[in-house]
Amino acid sequence: MVQKEGWRGRFYEDFEVGDVYQHPLGRTVTTTDNIWFTLLTQNTAAIHFDHHYAAQTEFGKPLVDSTFTVALVTGQSVADVSQNVMANLGWDEIRLPNPVFEGDTIYSQSEVLDKRESKSRPNVGIVTVKTTGYNQDGKIVITFNRTIMVYKRGQAPHIPRLTPGEAR
Repeated sequence: MVQKEGWRGRFYEDFEVGDVYQHPLGRTVTTTDNIWFTLLTQNTAAIHFDHHYAAQTEFGKPLVDSTFTVALVTGQSVADVSQNVMANLGWDEIRLPNPVFEGDTIYSQSEVLDKRESKSRPNVGIVTVKTTGYNQDGKIVITFNRTIMVYKRGQAPHIPRLTPGEAR
């Protein structure tokens, strides 16, 4: 049996300015997601968790908490962008041009805007991407720029792996 290593994500050397990564997984937002995240973050805006209240707004239904949208789309990008992150340095220029509603399915992609060597840490580089989230109809629901410190190849912490036939 031949053991093949699974996807480990990109390292600093793998990023090229202009590359676009279509993140593979979409996610349908549920009512439970919206209510739990809203309450978990102590957001008291009734438009997120009170269906009666939300029905009286111009939207006619609850809006998904925008910080959930930031978290979801960031999470969708991890396998392609920050699987080997040392640290997030910031999210900038967050824009929410269209609302997200319960039942929407969110997809995303990221474009590499910039990369440079770290001046203070020789084992990492700094990468900036623009991530775009869109719904099942192709409407953009969020954009943001995210800057990360990402490990260089061979510099990330070791992840122990079993070899074929090995048991612990």
